[in-house]
Amino acid sequence: MYAAVLADSRLDTLLQRLDEDLAAEQRAGGCPRCGGVLHSARYRRKPRGVPTGETRRLSFCCAVQDCRKRATPPSLRYLGRKVYLAAVVVLISAMRCGPTPTRMRSLEELVGVSRRTILRWRAWWSEVLTDTPFWRAASGALVPPVERSQLPASLLERFAGTGRDRLLALLRYLAPITTASAAVQAG
Repeated sequence: MYAAVLADSRLDTLLQRLDEDLAAEQRAGGCPRCGGVLHSARYRRKPRGVPTGETRRLSFCCAVQDCRKRATPPSLRYLGRKVYLAAVVVLISAMRCGPTPTRMRSLEELVGVSRRTILRWRAWWSEVLTDTPFWRAASGALVPPVERSQLPASLLERFAGTGRDRLLALLRYLAPITTASAAVQAG
């Protein structure tokens, strides 16, 4: 089910539009330090798992000379500093049966991800993310608790709708951890 979501060429366009909406909210709020006007300060990203090869991460910089604080809005496209797009990290990590040789060949062709990278992502979900202040606060609202060893699949199951709807809901849920000013780096 999720392989079709990953293969949907419209997903990246939708996530870009949603990120632009989050950026507009950030900009309208002004500088988090001094309240000054925010100017565009996009920076290049070369995410894997996207056909274009290079994109710009939406970000801002305060216009006040003595402040100049960067304000990077939450993102549904990027999961912190991870090289692959958030949708790729979530959906591939959610595979219940793990990366079989056949599945690995398909994933290698689709997004160029290695088995070692997938295993690292799965460890991030169950060990790094679950030890953050964000997760401790956010997971307290999940009753019954999600199965930690099955993340992110156990979290995807909490959201309603199609595979695409669930993915979007999960990416919104994780948006607070996608910037450097968040409680955890998704590194």
